[in-house]
Amino acid sequence: MVSEAPPFWWEQPGWQAWALSPFSFLYGKVAGRQMRTSKRASVSVPVICIGNFTVGGAGKTPTAIAIAKAAIAKGLKPGFLSRGYGGTLDVTTLVDASHHRSVDVGDEPLLLAREATTVISRKRVDGAHRLVAEGVDLIIMDDGFQSARLTLDYALVVIDTQRGVGNGRLVPGGPVRAPMAEQMRQLSAILKVGNGQAADAIVRTASRAGKPVFVSSIQPRPQPDFAGKRVLAYAGIADPNKFYRTVEELGGEVVVKRSFPDHHHFSDEDVQNVMNDAAKFDLLPVTTAKDAVRLTGHHGASASLLSKSLVIEIDMIFDDPTAPGLMIDTAIENYRRRRL
Repeated sequence: MVSEAPPFWWEQPGWQAWALSPFSFLYGKVAGRQMRTSKRASVSVPVICIGNFTVGGAGKTPTAIAIAKAAIAKGLKPGFLSRGYGGTLDVTTLVDASHHRSVDVGDEPLLLAREATTVISRKRVDGAHRLVAEGVDLIIMDDGFQSARLTLDYALVVIDTQRGVGNGRLVPGGPVRAPMAEQMRQLSAILKVGNGQAADAIVRTASRAGKPVFVSSIQPRPQPDFAGKRVLAYAGIADPNKFYRTVEELGGEVVVKRSFPDHHHFSDEDVQNVMNDAAKFDLLPVTTAKDAVRLTGHHGASASLLSKSLVIEIDMIFDDPTAPGLMIDTAIENYRRRRL
């Protein structure tokens, strides 16, 4: 899968998308067939998958965390299943947030492991069995909707209302991971994040198909005495501009922006450049929790930058507070029906 989305994916289809259309056509045929015909293994607990229509982030990880918290409130023991994107370990691994570094297991699994039992595995079936062995009674998959090898009891697809599905073209001509009709057929519900209009057409299609549509927003945690601060904002996420808007919503004045590719592991030069610019203009470095875990566990300049940075934590807040619980209940009911 493409690690960094080219800018033309998020614009009206231009010559690049048209030039790549034969490859998009072939990709769509393969991806659609894989979704329709792949054999899926069952495990002895319900499985909820959090995915998105496109390459790049739409809020899957904070959504997964919100659902895990709802499961814990119900007395369940949830566990997260991830491929460990950006990590180097090829074996099924129980993530230890106090021991592993992001270069080993990936950045998102480290965030998830702060909340609940987390396993990474290139083979999701093996990872699911490991979670069951760890005693979890609900598996929450972070991504993997289009390539699931597990039977899904609930598939929630998250869509960002500012970016939508970009130019609507399939990879590599656009960011869409599989034919929209097939994705729409297999999803259980859509979660629209934010108050933009880019997802309106998708939401109307889902509503006509009888698919539930939930609404949420990403809310930063309050930062006392932050308003008016002059900052250098740096981020290596799928949509850095979303983070910069968040910093401004909190009252920070973003003087310098430093954007890196999603899942980027900071080099010594990257770190030094950020620190130099912050010192030069007397700015407070601010970053995301996802970037912070990629700096954690290192020494020297990385440790120094992390100690000087304000980390902006976020939460996924559902308009209907009961929505995560309803999703969990539906997943459990679907699991019971398929086990009969």
